[in-house]
Amino acid sequence: MDEPTLAVGLLPAVEQAELVLRGGFEAVWGDRRRPLPDEVELLATADGPGLNLETTGGEFVSYGSDVELRPTSAASSFELRGMTVGIKFHWEHTEDLRFAGAAGLMARGGRIHVLNQVPLEQYLVSVISSEMSAACPPALLRAHAVISRSWLLAQLQGKGESPAPPPWMEPPEPRPGDRVRIWRWYDREDHADFDVCADDHCQRYQGVTRAFSAEARAATEATRGLVLTCDGAVCDARFSKCCGGITELFSNAWGDEDLPYLQAFVDGEADLAFPLQDEEQFRAFLLGSPDVYCNEADPELLVRLLPDIDHGTADFFRWTTTVTQGELRELIEHKAGLDVGPIRGIRPLRRGPSGRLVELEILGDLHELVLGKELEIRRVLSTTHLYSSAFVVEPEGLIDGVPERFVLRGGGWGHGVGLCQIGAAVMADRGFEFQAILSHYYRGAELTRLY
Repeated sequence: MDEPTLAVGLLPAVEQAELVLRGGFEAVWGDRRRPLPDEVELLATADGPGLNLETTGGEFVSYGSDVELRPTSAASSFELRGMTVGIKFHWEHTEDLRFAGAAGLMARGGRIHVLNQVPLEQYLVSVISSEMSAACPPALLRAHAVISRSWLLAQLQGKGESPAPPPWMEPPEPRPGDRVRIWRWYDREDHADFDVCADDHCQRYQGVTRAFSAEARAATEATRGLVLTCDGAVCDARFSKCCGGITELFSNAWGDEDLPYLQAFVDGEADLAFPLQDEEQFRAFLLGSPDVYCNEADPELLVRLLPDIDHGTADFFRWTTTVTQGELRELIEHKAGLDVGPIRGIRPLRRGPSGRLVELEILGDLHELVLGKELEIRRVLSTTHLYSSAFVVEPEGLIDGVPERFVLRGGGWGHGVGLCQIGAAVMADRGFEFQAILSHYYRGAELTRLY
């Protein structure tokens, strides 16, 4: 196959977008072209089915529903102002980010999608510099280039499918006393108008702002076209920041079918008993300090391995958070649309091999609420997202059987499926080559060069 060009969603469905074009661009819409100044600031807004572009000089131009701002030189780039990074996660903030390639503007339903059209390999240089630090060992950067390429091509092959169901509640209109079940997972459902988004929902992509090292480019070039395959198909090579010691099965985070190369196993040399579906066994594991790759306490190493955006998150391997009775009721009502009443307890119903909760029951006086899968649990129990669903709950301050607060003690950061980024970085720092890292996390997969 040839190297594909991607449509990356930078700003999806916004009311307006501010761009700065530098180095020469032309606007292309339909069969028409219009040159733009070498440096120009643009304000893009939707006008019904069409687009309006206004320059800082006051010039106002109306286009059709789609327009491409195409670079006219290799040095051209565009800056997108106020781009949201880490959407709905605890590190969410806005940045002005710069991108190479073309900018695409699409008007849809009175809103605008801002896209970046960029070759896959150029996209990957930024991804591996955004997901982890570009100062990571070369073996980690090479391994990440392979899995990011694999994951993306697997998504493109499945484009048009809708593996994630819409959110549903059972019963759909609960009455007081009903036991309510909310069940959903999140995958590709938001990306019908582009190939991949630029945020953590897919892979972090922050353009040339983060693609700053020769090492990141070298890792991408050294693995050009290289992917993981299994039974002739490109692997859906999932990854998360920190598995917490044991990796998780695909089916406990997404669809119900497991993939042979995404197994649950101990991420290190420790002889740990698992699966961790027994509550006491899981609690002992969680409150201990197992000898696993991602249990890395050296702060200087973590600063070198993690990108700047993650430096504020220091307690990802083992973490504790507290939510009050009132806060939890408000969260559930806001995020699940249900008033469960005074909450008397939180009970695990089903855990995966890593101890991550797949089903959780909240015992309220008005409703008993069952939540699943793992990301829905993390979403509903936090103003952003809990680090992971691998946690135990300790009620405190009982008054007439109703706790005043709940202490959640957990481990890991993310879904835990596939490669553990911290664990893989530690393996690379200890001298493992990228092929050994990939063999560790994607067991039974093979390396194949597609182009």
